[in-house]
Amino acid sequence: MTGQPLVSVVIPAYNSEDTLEKCLKSVINQSYPNIEILVVESKKSQDKTREIASKLHCNLFCLKNKERTAATNAGIMMAEGKYIYRVDSDLVLDSNLIEEAVNKCENEGYDAVSVLCPPDPDISFWAKVRKLEKDCYKYDTFHSGARFFRKDIIQVIGDFNESMVLGEDYDFYNRLVNANFIVGIIEPQEVHLGEPKSLKEIIVKQFYYGKTLREFLRVNKGVGIVQMSPLRKSLLKNWKKFAQHPFLTLGFIFYSFVYYSSSISGFLVAMVKNS
Repeated sequence: MTGQPLVSVVIPAYNSEDTLEKCLKSVINQSYPNIEILVVESKKSQDKTREIASKLHCNLFCLKNKERTAATNAGIMMAEGKYIYRVDSDLVLDSNLIEEAVNKCENEGYDAVSVLCPPDPDISFWAKVRKLEKDCYKYDTFHSGARFFRKDIIQVIGDFNESMVLGEDYDFYNRLVNANFIVGIIEPQEVHLGEPKSLKEIIVKQFYYGKTLREFLRVNKGVGIVQMSPLRKSLLKNWKKFAQHPFLTLGFIFYSFVYYSSSISGFLVAMVKNS
């Protein structure tokens, strides 16, 4: 429609058949009409990822043995929109999310938008625990980041750092704020489907991420440590949420111990290996 800026939705994907169709349909069914969708595989998927993207008539591109961040940057480079919205392939969007994000930027003067990404609590007990935590970050852009932004911002702060496997969203947000761009907040949310179903999944994932953490901390120094720390103001401000759910709170304490123990173990292993 005339006067409505194009939004390029960039979706990095790899072996994403379990969630990609739900993700894409939630983008296609947005109340905002002027959208292009770019699905970028970081490497060739071994499942039906490509078939799903083709069936839903999305632009599909495939890189050769890259990480997720490289796929994001490739999508941004090919995007034609005024705005970029980077969406993981395991997210489902509220139907008015993009419309609200565009309004926030076009009518209220914001340069980027932070979107809360709570888990689907029906997936597992640990998803319920994580949702309790994530709901505390509703108005905390420092821990939510900003993946909806004007494309021309890239010319000022650069694209996502491809040397990072973990923390690239935080790093991008930090550069955005340091360049005095303004981040807004909207009510519509993304729902995360790719939640862990067991402690083993949490341990394996966080151990791997911990091994990749060094580059993020090297680049972001003090602020990076604060962002990765378990001691967060938003959790303290929302203590009533935890008081209302004592069983989930106990689960959160145990989850946090496992999460950070696994991450630190991975980090230490990588430090020893690289020393």
